[in-house]
Amino acid sequence: MLKITRKGLLPAIACGALCTVSTPSLAYAGQVISNDMGQCYSTSGPAVLIELRGFKTSGGTIRVQSYRANKAEWLEKGRWLSRIELDAKPVNGVMRVCVPVPSAGSYGIAVRHDINGNGKTDIWRDGGGFSNNPKANLFNLGKPPVDKVAINVGRHPISIAIRLQYM
Repeated sequence: MLKITRKGLLPAIACGALCTVSTPSLAYAGQVISNDMGQCYSTSGPAVLIELRGFKTSGGTIRVQSYRANKAEWLEKGRWLSRIELDAKPVNGVMRVCVPVPSAGSYGIAVRHDINGNGKTDIWRDGGGFSNNPKANLFNLGKPPVDKVAINVGRHPISIAIRLQYM
């Protein structure tokens, strides 16, 4: 049982008024989730079915992260909504990943193919891609502006294709 002293009463009251408020977007912040394809083949809610193509090789790991499509959050450290990590095992050069999102809105998807699975970005080896497939180059260091990657997700799943790029 939580014991609140007189000194801690005001913060506890403030937290009681503010901390219990939750929003769907906060519920998803920073969650590592599994690749549940069922969420993209139903009408249960908003999600993005991603078809990954253009693999340089099999092996290593794939990391797919979703972000809100705004300048304050896109590709900012710790601002991703959900992350799915899985072994890179394309079948006929294709992998499918289902990313649920908290609500209808504008999102950006970032994908990294960590070829050797070391958890680090090896710029000359690893590959990646983004929603809407903007061209990556050394000048933007693989960080396209949010307006190039923003996709609109409604109340039901949508499908997109992302072509992986390697330097």
